[in-house]
Amino acid sequence: MSLHEALTPRHRRPFLFAAVGLVLVTAAGGWAALHSAPVMQMSASNEGAASRPRAIQHPVACEKLPNVPGKSVTTVLVEFPPNAFTPRHRHPGSVTAYVLKGTLRSQLNDGPVETFKTGGTWFEPPGTIHSMVENPSPTESAEILAIFVADTDCGALTVFDD
Repeated sequence: MSLHEALTPRHRRPFLFAAVGLVLVTAAGGWAALHSAPVMQMSASNEGAASRPRAIQHPVACEKLPNVPGKSVTTVLVEFPPNAFTPRHRHPGSVTAYVLKGTLRSQLNDGPVETFKTGGTWFEPPGTIHSMVENPSPTESAEILAIFVADTDCGALTVFDD
């Protein structure tokens, strides 16, 4: 089953906008086919949250930006199982997150903890400290579509503070 087929009808609209954006952004460099990539479990050596589940990243696409040399756009579906927690980390590029399903609590730098529900969005400039993100529900999962603009190597997108 493809990612598009797996999304319920109310979730398809934002996914389609993201996919259209990828095609438009990469049109000068050729067709941006969405492809399967390895699944990455987000983890860190944080003992306080060690017993909670971690978010799971499903890379959707990574394409070089032909009009911005040295940069690429990477789209990732991130699943947060019930009670999932991701400790302090940062990203090497800019990130826009769109909540597809569920509720997430998130804190950037030392700012307030904010709650984002389905349809909510946030932006992280490069190097922002993402103090934490969690799915507070003990029974319902949550998902975000994360769009990263970072260096062209399409390498690690999450760097944990040890």
